[in-house]
Amino acid sequence: MANENADRKTALFETERVPKALFFMAVPTIISQLITLVYNMADTWFIGRANNPYMVAASSLVLTVYLMVGALANLFGVGGGSLVVRLLGGRNVEEARKTASWTLVMAAFAAVGFSVLCLIFMDPLLVLLGASSNTLNYARQYLIFVVVIGGFANVLATTMSFMLRNVGYAREAAFGLSMGGLLNIVLDPIFMFIILPDGLQVMGAGIATMLSNFISLAYFIAVYRRVEGTCVLALPRRIERIRRESRLNIFSIGVPAAFSVFLFDLTNIVINRLSASYGDIELAAIGIVQKVERFPLNIGIGICLGMIPLIAYNYGAGNLKRMDAFFVAARVAGLAVAAVSVALYYVFAPLLIGAFIRDAETVRLGTQFLRARCFATPFMFLSFNMVNFMQAVNRGKVSFWLAVIRQVCLNIPLLFIMNALFGVMGIVWTQAVADILNVVVSYVIYGRVIREIRAGLEQPI
Repeated sequence: MANENADRKTALFETERVPKALFFMAVPTIISQLITLVYNMADTWFIGRANNPYMVAASSLVLTVYLMVGALANLFGVGGGSLVVRLLGGRNVEEARKTASWTLVMAAFAAVGFSVLCLIFMDPLLVLLGASSNTLNYARQYLIFVVVIGGFANVLATTMSFMLRNVGYAREAAFGLSMGGLLNIVLDPIFMFIILPDGLQVMGAGIATMLSNFISLAYFIAVYRRVEGTCVLALPRRIERIRRESRLNIFSIGVPAAFSVFLFDLTNIVINRLSASYGDIELAAIGIVQKVERFPLNIGIGICLGMIPLIAYNYGAGNLKRMDAFFVAARVAGLAVAAVSVALYYVFAPLLIGAFIRDAETVRLGTQFLRARCFATPFMFLSFNMVNFMQAVNRGKVSFWLAVIRQVCLNIPLLFIMNALFGVMGIVWTQAVADILNVVVSYVIYGRVIREIRAGLEQPI
């Protein structure tokens, strides 16, 4: 039975029709991405029921730190997961097993270290992110539960989901993340409006998120126990000794992946700081818009995450024709989603913002902001689609520079320039301008990389 299951997983990577294989890997991932987004948005939605813009602004500020937790998961999940599937494509099963185990142990150590640092430097961090006297206490309530206590579970659960997806268990990976999201939605109103007294709604949302992450982690531990013996994944019993080349490979891909999330986070910090200079209402409106716009982007991320193991496996196996086919199929699917979302967001912007908060001024500003930001969606997808392709084909240096170009060279400088020229609407339009320029640069670099791959060169540029 174990061999039969392994054969089915191998066929998915090697012989299954490209659209069907991508569908099998991407759809569960898309579902989990959307449910994860819904539970993140659920916090904002339920907090918005208190009709207090300061609470909404505080949760938006802490989202930045929460994304840093995601960066740690990306470091080990993307770095270790992509190496594992490339090793499997090259038929190096024992090193793949050791790498999967080592990656999970390192993720646990990193998560604990990050939580401790956030606890020690909590207030300076929140002030740096833009917390005011109106939002600081609410932000503390949220951060302590979502990051300081719950960050460990979040990093490990996400890393394990990456590993499961990359060896072909996309449904199990998606279910674990989705279950956590659905639990969070159920627990939010219980803790916010029933268990805790009025005024502690933000704390209640944080407790709900923390508990749902720990329950997701428990599920993934159970899945690891179940699949042990049928694939290279198993719960670590010791710190494995892996090749120096493997460690370097994990970090050469994982660090750029984490750095990409960190730079995205840094951009959000700049947006929050610039927006806060116009007032807490503007900050709350932009925070809601950043949540709403994540729907099509998370679908795009799901497509890309489904694409990565398929491309990485065929790259490792030397099947460049099939590798190219997966990249093209993912790009077409993502652009179709983005085009539909632009039309829907522009038409229904007032309804979408109004679903989060009833404050008339916040809804008015949020509608303006969403109608501008939505035009960036297709170009944002193309940008991170390219970064994920580079990670899959072991071009960590290239993915690192793509992230630097997008955020450090384009997005952040343009935020200051557009803010100075056009005020708060300049902040909102920056994403579209930056990503149009970034896509042009990315495809020039892609042309160079793909020529190198076809020429059979082993070293990345």
